[in-house]
Amino acid sequence: MTTEKTTIYFNPKCSKCNISLELLKENGKDPEIVKYLETVPSKDELKNILSLLGLSADQLLRKRENAYTEAGLSEDSSEEEVLNAMINYPILIERPIVVHNGKAVIGRPPENILEIL
Repeated sequence: MTTEKTTIYFNPKCSKCNISLELLKENGKDPEIVKYLETVPSKDELKNILSLLGLSADQLLRKRENAYTEAGLSEDSSEEEVLNAMINYPILIERPIVVHNGKAVIGRPPENILEIL
C-alpha cells in the first residue's frame, strides 16, 4: 500500500487557493496546507517544486505584485536572484501550487489540479 501525499501551497485570501482546496477535498484528498506567506519554502523546496512543474523560477513569478519592483527584479534577473526574491517576498510566488505523488501543478484555473490526482 502506498501512501499518497498531497500538499497545497496556499494563501487563505486567494479565491483560486480556496477553490483548489475545496476541489481537493471533493476528490477525497486531505492535503497538507502550507501557508507559504507564513512558512516560506526554502530555496531547495522551491527548486524541487520548479523541477516538478517543469518551469523556471521566472515562470512562477507574480510580476504584477509591487514586491516585484521592490525586489529589484527585471526580465534580466538570474534564476538565483528570482529564487532569493521569492524567499524574501513570498507574495511573488504564483499560487496555488498543488504537489501530489511526485507531480505538481499551478491551480490557475483550479481545474488544473485534477490532472495530477
